[in-house]
Amino acid sequence: MTLDLKTLDIQPLRHTYAHVARHIGGDKNASRYQEATMGAQPETNFHYRPTWDARHDLFDASRTAIRMGDWYVLRDPRQFYYATWTMTRARQQDAMEANFDFVESRGMVDMIPQELRRQALKVLVPLRHAAWGANMNNSQICALGWGTAFTAPAMFHAMDNLGVAQFLTRLALSLGGPDELDAAKAAWMDAPAWQPLRRYVEDTLVVQDPVELFVAQNAALDGLLYPLVYGAFVDDHVALSGGSAVAMLTSFMPEWHEESARWIDAVLKAMAAESDDNRAQLRQWLQAWEPQAAAALQPLAELALGASGAGALDDARLQLRARLAKAGLEL
Repeated sequence: MTLDLKTLDIQPLRHTYAHVARHIGGDKNASRYQEATMGAQPETNFHYRPTWDARHDLFDASRTAIRMGDWYVLRDPRQFYYATWTMTRARQQDAMEANFDFVESRGMVDMIPQELRRQALKVLVPLRHAAWGANMNNSQICALGWGTAFTAPAMFHAMDNLGVAQFLTRLALSLGGPDELDAAKAAWMDAPAWQPLRRYVEDTLVVQDPVELFVAQNAALDGLLYPLVYGAFVDDHVALSGGSAVAMLTSFMPEWHEESARWIDAVLKAMAAESDDNRAQLRQWLQAWEPQAAAALQPLAELALGASGAGALDDARLQLRARLAKAGLEL
């Protein structure tokens, strides 16, 4: 018997969903990121306005002073949607677990000079509370923002900050013990060096404009805090003074900050490029919040680095301003 095999080329009637096609320039093959993000924001059929804010719809682009013709231009250069984000964080979690196992199995904590260990605990562990504030703020950005391209990465960012807080908790348990968590909370609540940062965090918790909150938390505060603490303090001071274990146990933080800065800068750049009004509004917010963030971090810089703290904070401010300049927001 002879078999005559033939191939049949079946052309799909469409290559992606209609709501995605509107945002990618027609019926084209869309990536998983595009199909998970583009056009997913609910826009119609809201039954009532929220009783807690009757001026706005449940989802309402007018909650912010920033105006965009298409909010989906705020695309994440990392192209994170739920699957890619969880896979990336799972790999990083595995790396951090390996770091904790390595440090603990080789007794590296005991090799850290006692005074340096106390300094690391005093500087790093209270930042659990700052990370929790960042978690709440990014949850608020997701709740009040408009457009899945903007709000979905904000929710990922919120959970990333929760992860930062958890790693700092594990650091405290590895370097000291449960009492270090109580001491850090007491410092956050009462120690003079922490009150400016605590006030900044609590002030941002009541910011209503989601884009202003994005600027205050993700651009201004984190843009200074991470280079100062995990760069100048941990990498340049603690690690070089016999505390390489501390750098290993916090290695996620600078890696994550460098990655997430790409998203933050891309959002600011796209918003600033949309209109002169947007650019002026973003500059106004940055000029208001960046000096406040620097002032809030000044006591922490001195606590961490002593007399050289002011210089390290100035370097962090220069790095942030260089990032903003590339986004078209020279200060």
